Amino acid sequence: MADTPQPRGGPSATGDVVELRVHGVSGASAQQILDRPHTHQVAGDRSGGFHRPRPGYPDTRGASGVVLEAYRWSDLPSGTAVRTLSLVFLLPFMLCNVALWMRPASHGTGAAVVKALCRTLALTLTALYVLSIVGVALDQIAWKCMSLPSCLSGRSWMSWLGGRPAGLRLAVLALVPAAAVGLVWWLGAGRRWNFPAFQGPTIVSGPHQLSAVGQWDTAPPVQRLREIHVAAALATLDLSLVVARAAGGVSASTAVLGLATAAVLTTCVALVCAHPVIDQPKRFATLDRATRVLRTVACALTALVLVAVAADPAPWPSGNGLPGYAVLVTWLLVAQTVLLVVLWAVVLRQRRGLRGGTKLRGLGAPVLGAVATGVGVAFSAELVYRVGDLLDRGTPTVHRSPIGPPLAYKWAIVAFFLAVLAALLFAAVVVLVSRPGRRRAAEATVARDFPDAPPEAAPRLRQVEKTIARARFTERLELLAVVYALLAGVGLASSTVGLLELYPADVIERWTGVPAALVNFGTATGSYVIAALVVALVVAGLFAYRTAEFRRYVGVLWDLGTFWPRLAHPFAPRCYAERAVPELTRRISHLTSRGDVVLLTGHSHGSVLLAATVLQLPPGVGDRVALLTYGSPLRRLYARLFPAYVDDEVLREVARRVGWRWLNLWRDTDPIGSWIFSGHRAGRPPTVAGPAGAVDRRLRDPWDVVVPPSDTVAPPIVGHWPGESDPRFDDAVRELAERLRRESPPGSGQEGTQRPR
Repeated sequence: MADTPQPRGGPSATGDVVELRVHGVSGASAQQILDRPHTHQVAGDRSGGFHRPRPGYPDTRGASGVVLEAYRWSDLPSGTAVRTLSLVFLLPFMLCNVALWMRPASHGTGAAVVKALCRTLALTLTALYVLSIVGVALDQIAWKCMSLPSCLSGRSWMSWLGGRPAGLRLAVLALVPAAAVGLVWWLGAGRRWNFPAFQGPTIVSGPHQLSAVGQWDTAPPVQRLREIHVAAALATLDLSLVVARAAGGVSASTAVLGLATAAVLTTCVALVCAHPVIDQPKRFATLDRATRVLRTVACALTALVLVAVAADPAPWPSGNGLPGYAVLVTWLLVAQTVLLVVLWAVVLRQRRGLRGGTKLRGLGAPVLGAVATGVGVAFSAELVYRVGDLLDRGTPTVHRSPIGPPLAYKWAIVAFFLAVLAALLFAAVVVLVSRPGRRRAAEATVARDFPDAPPEAAPRLRQVEKTIARARFTERLELLAVVYALLAGVGLASSTVGLLELYPADVIERWTGVPAALVNFGTATGSYVIAALVVALVVAGLFAYRTAEFRRYVGVLWDLGTFWPRLAHPFAPRCYAERAVPELTRRISHLTSRGDVVLLTGHSHGSVLLAATVLQLPPGVGDRVALLTYGSPLRRLYARLFPAYVDDEVLREVARRVGWRWLNLWRDTDPIGSWIFSGHRAGRPPTVAGPAGAVDRRLRDPWDVVVPPSDTVAPPIVGHWPGESDPRFDDAVRELAERLRRESPPGSGQEGTQRPR
């Protein structure tokens, strides 16, 4: 069939309703989103584009004759391979970044302190990763293995360096962590979107609200943070070498290099805490030049340290292990423990003024900060531990091996294993204790939904009850996260016992009576648990884009983590909302400016993008917009996890911006989405007064439990999956489309004004 070429932007305006669909985490194609086999792109690019049914084919319009359009953003975070690797190696960075946005709703000094603590904690994670590579390259290979003929035997790839002086070995192998820093630097400074090309006008709806996402270009502060983290990473490498060199006697050059390294690290900490300066959203030549100079000074200092270490003729001290390395690792863990304790104290004090919500509301920052730190320490310890096993030719490093990791890492592995074991046991208890209550609630829901179900539908009814009971477990995950965070924090603190030169097996046997052999077995098991976790994350990342069931859960976690701008750790995966929100704002403004009215329909995380977009719409545009959400996590997840940015006031502001033309469809079988304002059932009065009570509409799921005459199986349980083919979805589209036609002002969306109320 020959197609008539259409200009970019779609066909001419008809003054009708455009239903703009935004998908969730499913990563569906444009054909799946629009439920049409033939589509074409009218705006955007391959990463984020707007699509419409191809003209010339039948059934190109939706319910009530609306013009269908889809925004596909699933490729914005990154490609499949990059996502999978990022899911594993950048996971602690991503978690620490999200922790910054999970602070309690407070203003002034409290918010500033939480931000400074999260950024400092993020800086220690960068130093931790550098120290883990230093442990492999310098401590285990350059210092330990190359000093043992038995370790060098049969390893020609490093035996050529084995007979060289210790300083030369360290200088050469120091290029490995330096190259790793350079690689992360290069990846972080990769391709960025042309932000001014799709940014709309900045509209502020209030402080500390969802409108902060996509409001301005975060590339300048992220670039400054990147320069600071690179400088801190190189200074961490320099400090390891300078401390090792000073162990044999402090010379003038060593003292000067040590003071310069300390100055660089102090400057990095001071800058990440001075967030009002770093967070300037525009380019400032002086500020940008200062961070570049800091990074350049760190690079030059690293070069000087390498030359000094290689050329210094003074003898090196003898001993098992790179001098000072184990102490540096332990003191870094001490610093992280102190930061977490202070973060907990600050957040608990801020929570005193919180009203409503769950008892755990507002604890996300210290909880996720502790989880991020625990995962980072576990990954770092496992890297050093596993390389030690490899170099020791299979001899378990849990024993007192000359190539084994520092004691702090052994304690970290033991603590991680015990924390995971205790968390799993606690989760099992929570599942068992909460199951009767969840089952009773599910049975009551099913009894109300299907009061006249025939006896042959009993198996299907039980299946629906189990689905609803599982969906209600989401609320218990908060408690599990807090318990694991506390256990991870205690485990992190226990790692500092390494300063006393005490082995885990000896201490545990002395104080608990558990045999040392069993403790060593637990340590080895903990190491394999960490390795299994890494493998599981890789497999989950691969299957998440090939298997629907994996995609539903892994995608939710990934999109939740990458929704927020990278204002804590610059090496975290980039934020897709920085492009999606301004791009949606620009597209909606364009459609309304030419005379169309727009019905926004968002599923899952698509509803979050649309809520942020509505807060960014220019004055007058909201008068020509309606909102339909389904499977929305705005209330159930975002209001719980991000109380400073999503609360009842913000949600009401979104509704006011669109004139309360908002319908939210939800199901009891959905483990992610829920109601927004009122969780009432059909036929019952809403729990809130005013127009907010008319927003939420519960959908019975499944719509029946018996096999219809025209089918061979019972209707499916939809749960969190999209439901555009549901007739009740079409009914909601028709209702909102008619309201838009009836209530929208005539003419262009640029006419008139809309004042935030």
